[in-house]
Amino acid sequence: QVQLVESGGGLVQPGGSLRLSCAASGSIFSMFNMGWYRQAPGKQRDLVATTTVDGKPTYADSVKGRFTISRDKAKNTVSLQMNSLKSEDTAVYYCRAVMGGGSVYWGQGIQVTVSS
Repeated sequence: QVQLVESGGGLVQPGGSLRLSCAASGSIFSMFNMGWYRQAPGKQRDLVATTTVDGKPTYADSVKGRFTISRDKAKNTVSLQMNSLKSEDTAVYYCRAVMGGGSVYWGQGIQVTVSS
């Protein structure tokens, strides 16, 4: 089992910044891919950014140039630096971990609200 705990969400004005963090614990020795997804009200959960164990990132087109994902393998954490936030970035953000055997784990989600 893997436990994922997100932190860092909240309310921010348009154009502002937030940094999300996700800490993994448990049976994490085979963790392969970590990343962030988000789900706005009434919409499906979509990819925001992911990174492999080697640190290779993938971003959704809507966040390229504004968000940066980073991973600390020693601390088993993944972070998402979000700059130039827009109202359309408002959503519940979820941390996800994919294990080498294919198992997928999700965090409980954290709210990010971009509003003036």
